[in-house]
Amino acid sequence: MVVALVGAGAASQRRQIAPAVGRRAQRVFAVATGPARRHAADAQPPPPPAPAPAAQPAEAQAPAPIKIPRSLAEVDNGQILGFSADLSEDHPGFHDAVYKQRRVDICNLARTHQIGQPIRRIAYTPEEVDVWRTVMTELQQLFPQHACKEVGRFLRCWPLFNFSPDEVPQLEDLSAVLQRATGFQIRPVAGLLRPRDFLNGLAFRTFHSTQYMRHHSSPRYTPEPDVVHEVIGHVPMLADPAYADLVHQIGIASLTADDKQIWHLTKVYWYTVEFGVVREGGDVKAFGAGVLSSFGELQHMAADRAELVPLDVSAPLPKMSYKDGYQQRYFVLESFEEGAAQLKAYCRTLHQEMPDEVRAAVGLL
Repeated sequence: MVVALVGAGAASQRRQIAPAVGRRAQRVFAVATGPARRHAADAQPPPPPAPAPAAQPAEAQAPAPIKIPRSLAEVDNGQILGFSADLSEDHPGFHDAVYKQRRVDICNLARTHQIGQPIRRIAYTPEEVDVWRTVMTELQQLFPQHACKEVGRFLRCWPLFNFSPDEVPQLEDLSAVLQRATGFQIRPVAGLLRPRDFLNGLAFRTFHSTQYMRHHSSPRYTPEPDVVHEVIGHVPMLADPAYADLVHQIGIASLTADDKQIWHLTKVYWYTVEFGVVREGGDVKAFGAGVLSSFGELQHMAADRAELVPLDVSAPLPKMSYKDGYQQRYFVLESFEEGAAQLKAYCRTLHQEMPDEVRAAVGLL
């Protein structure tokens, strides 16, 4: 009440204070206007309170300095935003106790993994192998027509991994192939990482991948980064040198990006690496992992049900959607080379001063 009355004048102050102290204050006021009215009239009114100094705007706090990791060991893979072992009520496996425990067990293996140690092998169940087989069989029928062929990127890299519909690939084996092809490696993770941590990992040529399988009741599509999405969608493209270099450049740009830039860079990654499409002749073909790893999404893209928009990496990009089903808008590259050049040019605008130690670690020296 006192703060509200500063500079309001004595009369106003009396009116506001009286109710605050109740009936006793009213009685005191009555005595002052009774027999002693003359004395009260002779008294000089108190001077109005001095106005309070104008509030000064709070000084804008300087943003916290960006902590640049000097090695992969300093990239945190433990801050999980979602899509881990804790399933939401709308997840198809929420009421499946066996599946939920399976997710817990596999995610715990990722949490205990140490850099430099072999990635633990998962003994996938027959039910999980069936999901893998269903997705892989459907996708292999769609790839020749709808996966990008430009410079043979996706289809050329696919045979390097000798995928079989009867066996879910192991991350350790895939990592070895990538290291020979482009120098990338795989690090297991329990779910969806914070954007900064995930992108920082790419700077050290490391792709963070889950190992759990989507629920058997929904093989066609899942918003989760499950092992099908990671292995079929991301891994083959990371074996292409030009594509791997592009992803690496995005990672390097993330090391010195501020929070606003990280958010925009995450959207750029989402609409290219995850859901990118490219023109080939008169057709639009997929190269994004979210399209290539979902036969439902791939069919949706091929059916011209979504809006196609030219990509401008410097322009504001719409909100990303994890759980709203198939994409309603794809951003199109006119060619992979042109899009890659645009992305790399944007990434260079984010480069700030970086210690030589870090520059050497990410291959800039």
